[in-house]
Amino acid sequence: MPLPAVAVSQSPEDKFREFLASRPKPQRFTDQQRELVQHVFERHSHFDAEQLIENLKAAKKRVSRATVYRTLAKLVEAGLLRRIELGTRTVYDHDYGYPAHDHLVCAECNSMTEFQSAELEALLEKVAGAYQFRATGHTLVVSGLCAACAAQRAPKRRMVM
Repeated sequence: MPLPAVAVSQSPEDKFREFLASRPKPQRFTDQQRELVQHVFERHSHFDAEQLIENLKAAKKRVSRATVYRTLAKLVEAGLLRRIELGTRTVYDHDYGYPAHDHLVCAECNSMTEFQSAELEALLEKVAGAYQFRATGHTLVVSGLCAACAAQRAPKRRMVM
């Protein structure tokens, strides 16, 4: 079940432009960055940098590899994207305009399923409170097998005649 988008006061493009302008040494918002931000926020999907580069090429958008890597880091710093480490692979997820959520990741097919849990949020608040810890966020990735991959691994039963 896809997560619902949440209302935000600015478009991702405007929020990123504001972030760049408010840095200690203000930076300009380039045409390549605009292409990249628009492409990333046109759809809600998890992706890694190489997938993004390939998708941009397929969409005939001219964004250099260096710009992709630098801009992804800035989008994370700006709070627009979240970086999720999956072993040696780093994937990105929308953090702006979507509710807090966590992920189930299949170790076989690499599918990612987003979920929300009020019970989990309450437990994390309780744990943080017990340690007088002020949590500002979390990333939870649960590894395992999705239903389709688990079914493929299940032993096949032979019919007895």
